[in-house]
Amino acid sequence: MRINDRLLTLASNVAILIGIALGIFGVVRGASLFIAAGTAGMAIKARNQRKFEFYFPLLIAIALFALAIALPR
Repeated sequence: MRINDRLLTLASNVAILIGIALGIFGVVRGASLFIAAGTAGMAIKARNQRKFEFYFPLLIAIALFALAIALPR
């Protein structure tokens, strides 16, 4: 089953909104992971566009994921 762009955009936006909500309530590590997943979804959606629009958000998502893993408890 192939995920279309509309479903990927919806899932990415929901993940980002969950991440923002978790960040507001103080769950920083979980918020970073959700925002990283949402940003990666947005980057995957742009895979057919120019390289910058694909790699830059993907790089941000990877860095945010690494930051979330490196945060102390």
